[in-house]
Amino acid sequence: MKQKSYVDRLVKLGMLTALSIILVYAIHFPIFPSASYLEYDMADVPILIGTFLYGPWWGLALTAVVSVLQWLLVSPQSLWVGAVMHFLATGSYVLAAGLIYSRFKTRTAVLISMAVGATLQTLMMIPMNLFFTVQFFGFPREAVVALLPTAIIPFNAIKTVVNSILTFLLYKRVSKLFEKVHVQPKQVQTGENMAEKERER
Repeated sequence: MKQKSYVDRLVKLGMLTALSIILVYAIHFPIFPSASYLEYDMADVPILIGTFLYGPWWGLALTAVVSVLQWLLVSPQSLWVGAVMHFLATGSYVLAAGLIYSRFKTRTAVLISMAVGATLQTLMMIPMNLFFTVQFFGFPREAVVALLPTAIIPFNAIKTVVNSILTFLLYKRVSKLFEKVHVQPKQVQTGENMAEKERER
């Protein structure tokens, strides 16, 4: 029974991972002309849904896998830096929201966990931009500091709030869908199994 549940969970987490990558390809656009390199995407929505379905640690594992795949398949030009930034930023949201929701599974807890997670992710992007964007992408520190209040902070605030709203609207629908679909591991055909089937015939 545990094996079936484990395989079912891995398959569904794989589906959420694939959906996250597809969404990055399908939906991405800049919000602020002054920082066109900051593009909105919905990749975090499946990650957040997975977090609320399976808990913060599975959500963090999902974040890690998606971050690496985004680096390799979507934005290889960002090297490993983009993957690390995504993992740390989204991971902070996932841990905060997942831990709160796992303790208090109510509608109010969902809203509080999302508010805390969105705030934490937005704040995390401040020191990460000051370090990674300056040290690895060659932006002058003064330029990054100037963009913090006009583009970087507003962008991440908008992105996390929009993704939180989408997660809130879609979570129950995905949860009900996953409850209807159960993935079972393929039974291994041993000599004993085959003999038993022959006797049944």
